[in-house]
Parts: sequence; C-alpha cells; structure tokens
Amino acid sequence: MEIFKYTTEELEILKGKDKKLKEYIEKVGMIERKINSNLFEELIGSIVSQQISTKAAETVSKRLIDLVGLVTPENILNTDKELLRKCGMSERKVSYIFDAANKFYTKELDVDSLKHLSDDEFIKKITIIKGVGIWTAEMLLIFSLNRKNILSFNDYGIKKGLKILYNLDEVTRDNFEYYKNLYSPFSSIASLYLWDIASKN
Repeated sequence: MEIFKYTTEELEILKGKDKKLKEYIEKVGMIERKINSNLFEELIGSIVSQQISTKAAETVSKRLIDLVGLVTPENILNTDKELLRKCGMSERKVSYIFDAANKFYTKELDVDSLKHLSDDEFIKKITIIKGVGIWTAEMLLIFSLNRKNILSFNDYGIKKGLKILYNLDEVTRDNFEYYKNLYSPFSSIASLYLWDIASKN
C-alpha cells in the first residue's frame, strides 16, 4: 500500500508554525493516508466518487474494474458506454470518464508531463477535462502526486477542521489564506490533521 510520504523533520517544522496544530499533532502522532500514484486511475476514481457516498463509490469502482480490468484510457474507450452506465454511473459521469480517457489516449494530457508541472499549472491543465474542477485537481495533487503544499478552500472537511481547531464561526477567504500561508510549505500535511479533526467531531 502506498501512503502519503512526509518526514518527521517536516512535521517538526509544521509544529513550529502554530501552537494549536502542534498540540493536536502531538496528541495523535503521525497520520497515514493511502495514496495512488497511478494518476489516471486516481482521476477516474475521483470522477466516479463525485456526489455519492464513499460506500457507493467503492461499489461502483469495483464494478468498473470488473468490467474493464486495468483502468487505462484504452480500456475505457474500448468499453460500451451503456455497460459503464450499468456499473452505477449517470450518463453525464460516463461522458466525463470518456472525455478524460480520450484526452490521455490522444496525449492532449500526458502523465509524465503533468507530474512535472507546478501545482497551479497542474490545476489549470487537468481541469480542461469535463467534470474535473479545482477541488478534484487539488485532491489529485495530494493523493496521487504526493504534493506537500495543498490546502483546499473548496473542501468541507478542511473548513470544518479549521473551525474546530481555531474556534472560528466561519472560514472566510481571508482567514483561509492566513492559515494556508502559515502552514506553507507543508499545507498538505496540515490538511491530514484538519481532516482528522473534522472526522472526529
């Protein structure tokens, strides 16, 4: 199993930036989160998971793998759309998956090139795929490319974690930017702890 990689040294630097976050990190220790370094596979999984529960997403993903085998652009494009719909996906979601597969198959998007882009450039490039927005792109940066400086304003769990940790009534763009800058260059590591806080409250 691949996990999000970060070092104890990086964690110590993050702890030195904020007292409240430091207290929580010391309480729970290092957090492990599973990642998938196969970018295309993780992208398709992200599209499948949109607007459905985790359990439903796991069911649909299993059916998809049973149907196509390896999740590659070629295998997706060679599969009848109606069969994909029968995995439990809407017509719109199937069209998003086909659009992603087509862009990777034709090399309009290239995995190796994408991996070498900056975070902002990656987001700009990957969101040309229908149905892929900024949040999905940010999650791919963390959970496929292991990028260490992502804090998502569009993530409910991040906002909930910030509210609980700092006793905030709401997370505005201004206070979000404050914490993003505070945690930099290890915002993704902070994200792991904010998600953990959110999930336990």
